[in-house]
Amino acid sequence: MSVVANPRIRIRFSKQGKVRFTSHRDVARIWERALRRVALPVAYSEGFSPRPKISYGLALPTGYASEAEYLDVELDREQAEALGLVSQGIPGNPQDGLIGRLNQVLPVGIRVQAIAPVQPGSSSLQQAVVACTWEFEVDAAGFDEVEAWVSRVLDADEIIVERERKGKQVTDDVRPLVEALEVGRGRCGASGETVRVTAVLGTRPRALRPVELLEAMLADPAAGPHPPLSARTVCRMQQWMLRESQESQEYQESQQSQESQESKEDIKITQGDARVEPLSVDAGPAALVETRV
Repeated sequence: MSVVANPRIRIRFSKQGKVRFTSHRDVARIWERALRRVALPVAYSEGFSPRPKISYGLALPTGYASEAEYLDVELDREQAEALGLVSQGIPGNPQDGLIGRLNQVLPVGIRVQAIAPVQPGSSSLQQAVVACTWEFEVDAAGFDEVEAWVSRVLDADEIIVERERKGKQVTDDVRPLVEALEVGRGRCGASGETVRVTAVLGTRPRALRPVELLEAMLADPAAGPHPPLSARTVCRMQQWMLRESQESQEYQESQQSQESQESKEDIKITQGDARVEPLSVDAGPAALVETRV
């Protein structure tokens, strides 16, 4: 007799204002407390010290804002069925009323945007997300200067940054993680017109943060080294994931007949690519979709 798995739901929320200075671990505690207060039937692990089965997405650096944070919650099947949250083995429509109840108990700055069921067998958020879209305001720099920096980044063959790994300083080439860069003018304020950059940065094998890219020294033999820039504000706007599907498999088969060397790693994460579609987490086939509920 096969054991029926517990249903899971995925919650998308934003993190803005002063709460952005709360650490990832503290945000996890906030969510555990909020889920208890709304009496959601969360499943618990077994053993001496049971823990709620809540899976969090990529950690957001402290001080960064976000419009696209996610967590997966596994529900206790029996309790969920008793409350009418489960129908035919799939979570029903728990967002009716639940979003409002959660927002009432969550602190100012954290707001639930949507809730959706997670299909059985789906990858965890940590495994699925392959890139993030960031928007950041560049501090103490003019539009022309930032535009020149963007051009240098996109033209560079490699971008070397120093990172600390296991207590040692290592150098990594992060150029393959820079999928897209675009500069624009922000709103005018007391300090004048702001310069905003939108960047799609990869997360594998190790996520590239906007501050690491801004601080990288870019050398140009003709123009000399470009000084590092700094960000005034940073906000994560979207998260992207790869998903297996019949459509993507058929596409890969047709491409392999033309180029035998092509693989999944060759997929460009740009909105101009026909294989990129902003879909919901439980939507239909797509090779690269936005993790938006």
